[in-house]
Amino acid sequence: MQGPRKSAAWPIIGRVTARRSYAKGIAKREEVLRAGLAVFAENGYQKTSIRELAEAANLSQAGLLHYFGSKEELLVAILDRREQENHQKGTDSDDLDLFFDVVRRNVAVPGLAQLFAVMSTCAIEASHPAHEFFLDRNERLRQRLGDTILARQRAGEITSALDAARIATLLIATADGLQVQWLIDPEVEMSAVLDDLWTLIRTT
Repeated sequence: MQGPRKSAAWPIIGRVTARRSYAKGIAKREEVLRAGLAVFAENGYQKTSIRELAEAANLSQAGLLHYFGSKEELLVAILDRREQENHQKGTDSDDLDLFFDVVRRNVAVPGLAQLFAVMSTCAIEASHPAHEFFLDRNERLRQRLGDTILARQRAGEITSALDAARIATLLIATADGLQVQWLIDPEVEMSAVLDDLWTLIRTT
């Protein structure tokens, strides 16, 4: 005897409901990240609390952390989203031009620069959620910059007297260090100093 027809539909309905719930969760997570970027850009690291982030996303603090697990993981996710947005804005530029553009744009969002600087310090601890993020970020950035620099060297646009990978490492270290100096003393001309370094590299 054949069972009720509707019983076969229950698993399908369950899968549909699960997909909708999953999609809703992704959408809410994106909303939290957008709110986080806006709040940190306006208030900075020291003046931003989990409560304020939750309110900006129309969630309770418990609801906010439900999507990320912990405050630290949320902050890393915000940094990761910032990296993605920077890369998307530079789709018409090569990785080297994009790198310099990002440094110039950071001047307009000191709050996000504060978040980056603080989390990069926390990343020294291997067990911190930011550790893997910065490992991946630095490796990826070194690779992209190194490839672009090497291509320009082969085209005769940049001196080949220096190793491309080391130039990439030097640029990243200088930019990150200048950002800290600038956060401490806004009189430091972060972008201009980095441009000076690039001029020295190109004419070596």
